[in-house]
Order: sequence, then structure tokens, then C-alpha cells
Amino acid sequence: MKLNRGVVFVVASVAMIAAAAGRDERSIQDLSKALATLAPTVDPSEAQLLSLTAHTTARSLKQKYRVVLNPEFQNFLINIGLRDRGYCGHWSRDIGERLKELKPKTLVLHWGVYDPGRSGESNCVVVTARNQPFQEGIVIDGWRRAGRLY
Repeated sequence: MKLNRGVVFVVASVAMIAAAAGRDERSIQDLSKALATLAPTVDPSEAQLLSLTAHTTARSLKQKYRVVLNPEFQNFLINIGLRDRGYCGHWSRDIGERLKELKPKTLVLHWGVYDPGRSGESNCVVVTARNQPFQEGIVIDGWRRAGRLY
């Protein structure tokens, strides 16, 4: 009976990992398409690279920040001194810095803030096409889903 439970656990784990990888791939493609359609001047290969980089950076930050459960719990762990990083501003800064290294030519990176200076403040990266208004950009937020882009 022990062997059967172990096999079931391994098969279930592999299935969950494959499903997560599939969702990531779909999310990468969906963001890439959304970025490419911001304007006719956006380079689709640049959009693809930015999407892939944003996703992989968010996933690596989840490990680096040692995220468990949800963002609110991560904030609690930071507040009591058990974690150093993982607030939304940390996610935005670290993802944004990595995206800046790509030196995008047809896309522009912005810092987005909701409700600045208040307890509900939320930070994110906003991507627009060149010469496009900030309000028409796409939000990239690694905090809200604890390492899965929102």
C-alpha cells in the first residue's frame, strides 16, 4: 500500500508541474501577444523577450524571496522580521531592473502606483508602446499572485 501511495504522489506531482509549466507557457504567449498589439510599431520579438523575461524573473524572485502562501502572508513575514524582501515595491523594482537590462526600443517601461502613500498602496511595472499614454499600458505585477504574473 505504501508503494502505491508513493507512485500516486509522484504521478500527481509530475502532472501538477506539467500543468503549471503549461500555464506559464500560455501566459508568456498571451502577454507577448498583448504587448505586440499595443501599437503597430512594437517589435514582436521584443515583446516575446520582454514577456519571457518578466515571467522567468517573477518565478525566480519567488524563490529568492522565499515566498510561501500568498502576498499578504509574505508581507506579514517581512513585518515580523522573518523575510527581508517581497513587498510589491520589491517585485516591481526587481522585475523592472531586469526588464531595463533588455534595453527595449519599441516598448517603454514605467513605474505604476495605486493609492500612493496609503496602507493599500500597490506598485507595479507598466509597459506601453513608444509615445503611447501610460493609461493604455499593460500592468506587470509579480506580487499579487506570489510569483505568477498578473
